[in-house]
Amino acid sequence: MIGDSAISGDALSNDDVVDVLNDLLEITRDGGHGFLACAEEVESSSLKQVFAGRADSCRQGEQELIALIQQYGGTPAQGGTAAGALHRGWVHVKGTVGANSELSILESCERGEDAAVAQYRKALKQNLPADVRMVVQRQADGAQRNHDQIRDLRNAAREQRA
Repeated sequence: MIGDSAISGDALSNDDVVDVLNDLLEITRDGGHGFLACAEEVESSSLKQVFAGRADSCRQGEQELIALIQQYGGTPAQGGTAAGALHRGWVHVKGTVGANSELSILESCERGEDAAVAQYRKALKQNLPADVRMVVQRQADGAQRNHDQIRDLRNAAREQRA
């Protein structure tokens, strides 16, 4: 599990919980959009399926985070991050200039997953309420599985090129 121990101290206020959840919501949206961008650029039907499945998981995670944000009295963030938009744009540029090898797409996707894993680790360092921690930990574990799957696919693509 990612970040199995919480930092002790005072529990976060509802506003602080909402801020943490909104950060995760934005990175989750980035992931969903990024996986869809990757699916559009690869030719392999099996990779298209992998990316579409990961995008669906991100959408489910979004809905779960939105419900928690509202439960804690917050307003869900409306978009993703600027870095996520830049990353998706870069994936599309690679496709436009013909640099969209499966390997380059998988490398880009893995960088996006690195960012997601880091954001979840940061969130798990907060003194989150138990119900929120449970959801965040489950989603963090899913982000790590996504990362590991993409890394393994990237490694396999590297071996095929060698």
